[in-house]
Amino acid sequence: MVKFNYVFLRLQKTVPEVRVKFNYVFLRLQKTVPESSNSAPSWVQDVVKDVDESFIKTFLSAVDNIQIEKNLWELTKVPHMATTRGDEQTVQIMLKRWQDPETGLDQAWREEYMVYLSFPDPKNPNKVTVVSPSDTVLHTVREKEKLSADQNDTEVVQPYAAYSPAGHPKGKLVYANQGKPSDYKLLNQTVDLRGTIAITRYGGAGRADKAINAAPYGVIGVLVYTDPLDINDGRMSETDTYPHSWYMPPSGVERGSFTSQFGDLRTPYLAAKEETYRIPVENITGIPPIPIQPIGFEDAYKLICELGGEAAPAAWQGAFNCTYNFGGPGFKQTSVFNNSDVKLDIFNYEKLKNSSNVMGVIRGSVEPDRYVIYGNHRDSWVYGAIDPSSGTSVMLELTRVLGMMVKQGKWRPRRSIIFGSWGAEEFGLIGSTEYTEQYYTKLSERTVAYINVDIAVFANATLRASGMPSVQNVIFTAAKQVSAPGLDSKSVYDNWIQYSNRTSPAHGIIPGVGSMTGAGSDYAAFVHYLGITSIDISYTYDRSKTNARIYPAYHTAYDSFDYASKFIDPGFFSHQAVARTAGNILIRLADSLVLPINCSDYAESLEDYLKTAVDLYQHQLQAKHISMEPLKRAVASFRSAAAHLDQVIRTTDLANEIPLKVRGINDQLMLLDRAFLDPLAFQDKYGYRHVLWASSSAGKPTFPGLADAYANAQSSDQASDWDKVHDHLSVLSQAIEGAAHTLVDVI
Repeated sequence: MVKFNYVFLRLQKTVPEVRVKFNYVFLRLQKTVPESSNSAPSWVQDVVKDVDESFIKTFLSAVDNIQIEKNLWELTKVPHMATTRGDEQTVQIMLKRWQDPETGLDQAWREEYMVYLSFPDPKNPNKVTVVSPSDTVLHTVREKEKLSADQNDTEVVQPYAAYSPAGHPKGKLVYANQGKPSDYKLLNQTVDLRGTIAITRYGGAGRADKAINAAPYGVIGVLVYTDPLDINDGRMSETDTYPHSWYMPPSGVERGSFTSQFGDLRTPYLAAKEETYRIPVENITGIPPIPIQPIGFEDAYKLICELGGEAAPAAWQGAFNCTYNFGGPGFKQTSVFNNSDVKLDIFNYEKLKNSSNVMGVIRGSVEPDRYVIYGNHRDSWVYGAIDPSSGTSVMLELTRVLGMMVKQGKWRPRRSIIFGSWGAEEFGLIGSTEYTEQYYTKLSERTVAYINVDIAVFANATLRASGMPSVQNVIFTAAKQVSAPGLDSKSVYDNWIQYSNRTSPAHGIIPGVGSMTGAGSDYAAFVHYLGITSIDISYTYDRSKTNARIYPAYHTAYDSFDYASKFIDPGFFSHQAVARTAGNILIRLADSLVLPINCSDYAESLEDYLKTAVDLYQHQLQAKHISMEPLKRAVASFRSAAAHLDQVIRTTDLANEIPLKVRGINDQLMLLDRAFLDPLAFQDKYGYRHVLWASSSAGKPTFPGLADAYANAQSSDQASDWDKVHDHLSVLSQAIEGAAHTLVDVI
């Protein structure tokens, strides 16, 4: 028996002047060595194999909308807030499916973390009341949502603000719009905010920020509600809302985590294992310093319409049929609440609790040490049909189909696929963040990409995708192969481009792919902390038909199987389209000989960012003797390097190249986003290291750190702040230049 590697090494030694090619030797051996001698190992063909288009077609046809519907029904039988009995039931569902002998994965297990969570006290429910000077209760805010018999499970958690401190503040009420810094600044010019309670509406600022921004002005408590203008297209009556339509009922309350950081709050940058060091509770940052409580708009209506003082600006007005006033502070003299206070009695408590990720893997056949990770969280605030179980039901269908193919011996991916069902996401992306912290080195060195499908279906109009620019093309390729729900003659891609598009210099009119900014879901730690190329996809609504900030039952007890099946996706065809699209992307990333990652598309985004930055900032920066030329040169250098690598990929017959050359190119593509990491770029932002996709408060479509630094310097006009602009320009320029050097031939 002739061993392939032995012959390869012998040829290298005896013919040093000849470049011996892998497949050339293989073909020669095939011709000269008898069949019976088994001329080469069985893995040779696997090494050069590319993605199998016929397998993708088989996969697409196997994805079943009825199976997805059954998954959702099973996942939403009971409320499953993180670490509750319902959550443990979902853990068991995932393990049972992924360990199934016929349709399961190669391996599945649970990963445990001891995490710091916040809960309301069921024995002392949080209360919000209007009290007279003699402490007579004039009005009590509804403590629980108005639920039908099939929704009123005893495990439905009272609406509350996770991580709000306990406390009993009492004061005059004021209206602070969305609780942004600019809102409190404007309000404070008219009203003395010391000792007041502020009522704010969702949107505009992060949940925790509504209280964090208030405290410096002397505000002692905050209420937050969802204005019907922002979620219900103005509809307010019970007959216009669920169960009669998809809109939030008057008693509906959006729960949420009121923290501005992601990951376990007491183990920053460390995995929250039982023995891990924990910082003192008093050292936790990014949570409300004063009590805050969410309420329904039926109660917000009664409070806001009774407020005195001057009328708030037009931009602050909402859907209530009254003028939104600032507050006197307090209520009108003509109000039944005249001279009364609003009192918050908050009994939240914090506790370390065990939370589980459920992990599963399909081992790769050729490159098992290269990972494509697909994930979604499992926990919800109540029943969580849309958030997150629409995504989990899709993931279970993907793993059923792919697991069955593996068990039947019909397929095994080139690279390993890791599936993650993350725990405690709703409390601040905890499960996924702890996973990245625990396996930081391994994931940094081996992960090709992360695919996130959280809320798989917001509504059934069109695909929505966010991702690094380098993966827009693989998203487009997949979307072109899937039929749009209800439109068999039109692809998901063709339908998508009608709802959202932009003009690309290289590609013409293409669908608009969003950026991976902020920390809206479990991609955050992968993008910002590890610098892993990521994708987040879902189906969503027609923005021309609704102004809803998000689907109206979001984080309420109304987000149930009934709501999902009647109003979000009857027939579950949009769920099926997302499963097919996400699965197609997953297979291509796992099976392609050369990773479907495009550096030139990244260069185009950098050029767009640069043009905006030059237009917005160059003139004033020149006046401050700060040059943008290094940034311009860095972007040009990246464009040149990207074009070079693209040409190498395009003009080289990589299937007939030495496998290590293909592996080297794939490593350049895989590690591209890692090159944009700078651990000191955002020292005031926990977990943010990627210089291109950090969150930004400036609201400009350009480099986020530069935009924020410039806005701050322009506001203060302090020399030290202009120095920070110069500093970040240098950080940015050198990161982009460094990334460019990873794309050129190794010296």
